Amino acid sequence: PAGSRNTGLPPATAPVERGDLRDSAQADGTLGYDKQRKINSGAAGTLTWTPRTGSTVERNERLYEVDGRAVRLMYGSGPMYRTLKAGDKGRDVEQLERNLAALGYTGFTPDTEYTELTEAAVKRWQKAQGSKRTGRVGPQDIAFAPGKVRIKSVETAVGDLAQPGAPVLTTTGSERIVTFQLDVAESQLAKAGTEVGVDLPDGTSAPGTVSSVGRTAKPGDDPQDNSPKVTLTVSFDKPDDVGGFDQSPVTVNLTGETRKDVLTVPVNALLALPGGGFGVEVVRGSAVREVKVELGMFAEGRVEVSGGGLSEGMKVGVPKI
Repeated sequence: PAGSRNTGLPPATAPVERGDLRDSAQADGTLGYDKQRKINSGAAGTLTWTPRTGSTVERNERLYEVDGRAVRLMYGSGPMYRTLKAGDKGRDVEQLERNLAALGYTGFTPDTEYTELTEAAVKRWQKAQGSKRTGRVGPQDIAFAPGKVRIKSVETAVGDLAQPGAPVLTTTGSERIVTFQLDVAESQLAKAGTEVGVDLPDGTSAPGTVSSVGRTAKPGDDPQDNSPKVTLTVSFDKPDDVGGFDQSPVTVNLTGETRKDVLTVPVNALLALPGGGFGVEVVRGSAVREVKVELGMFAEGRVEVSGGGLSEGMKVGVPKI
């Protein structure tokens, strides 16, 4: 319903606008690296070399040395938990064989069986590393990780005694990621696969995609705000192009639902009507009339409205700014 008002003109007016309305938000995030894990010693002895913090270690490169003997990185999801030799079978055998093949040591079929052909390839690999040609490979020789790793920290110093199972390194994956938290009430803005923009410390922005969403809600890190939050991870579209120090603060820009070609007014134009619902004051010259409207999505300080005979360009009353 519409009605005339005798209270005079409102303090200010704003136009009814037509366009796209995007549900968006910003969140504080932290720049880091993916897949953090510990590398434990596979040998007992004196630690004689460790890599530099921040360096990247790739397949067949040294992770650390014990008694002058290098422990090298190989790629695989399972751990190196035993000494492999001819006659052994298992998934760890296949992991080793696939690495040997990738390094050019072939002549066998990469499978779960450690055959004499595997042993021969291992001996060729050992010779190339300057190691004793035993044909066996154990935790004192290699450690598995899913891919190349970045050294986040060294857990013990050169000269210290290394013990099997004791941490030597903390590593991460080499790709940059961002972690951030969202209030549960805003979690609909970001699901796995949602595209986002990340404002980086150097002033540039990089596109990315939400790669994971926490399954449980926990109180946030801010002691002033204990509302439940979920933790999300963003993977960059071009991670190699992303710079900045580890643990640098960043801003994540989220865009949720988009309502296209709708009428909107400022949120502060809304009036609570005595009979229930909401309305706006339509101002035309010196005449003011109140009309009831139906509300849609709220975003960017505006609200989608329909009904009441509203059209683009009309003026509605708002408080004085």
